[in-house]
Amino acid sequence: MHDAIDMALEEAKEQMEKALERLSGELRKVRAGKAHPSMLEGVKLDYYGSLTPISQVANVNTTDARTIIVQPWEKAMLDEIAAGIINANLGLNPVNNGEVLIINVPPLTEERRTELSKRARAEGESARVSIRNARKDANDLLKSAKDDGLSEDMQKTGEGQVQDLTNKYIAKVEDMLNAKEADIMTI
Repeated sequence: MHDAIDMALEEAKEQMEKALERLSGELRKVRAGKAHPSMLEGVKLDYYGSLTPISQVANVNTTDARTIIVQPWEKAMLDEIAAGIINANLGLNPVNNGEVLIINVPPLTEERRTELSKRARAEGESARVSIRNARKDANDLLKSAKDDGLSEDMQKTGEGQVQDLTNKYIAKVEDMLNAKEADIMTI
């Protein structure tokens, strides 16, 4: 009957890992004042009739901590890429020099830093809720296994292991949030 505990733990761990991966992706989108190619990851543009990620039509690089360079593979796409960046509501204003798009990333104001920090915290809370839901699912699995013959002591042991796993993943979320917050607040 240890199989039921192992199965519940494995399923919970898988769900918790997905919550961490999602949080990591969302935190990458929260810019910290430094130019980074990943800032444009969510930008999609009309490429011959279909919405296409910017990375599939251009090279995106940084030259320094404040500048992103977007070099399209087809010069005819410069205006389309610029429109896609503006429409993405990232607060970035691309400048077209005929060859590449130059995007100057403005330094963050204190108010904007606080706002971004709150956004990161909200994403963290969403990840914590997902982790707690995974804990609930695992505990429900253990309760149903009890009905199938799992002893009460084994159920309690399994629930303790699930709680330990939950605590470990919530601590990882906190570590990620603290690192991102320090990054946002660093001038």
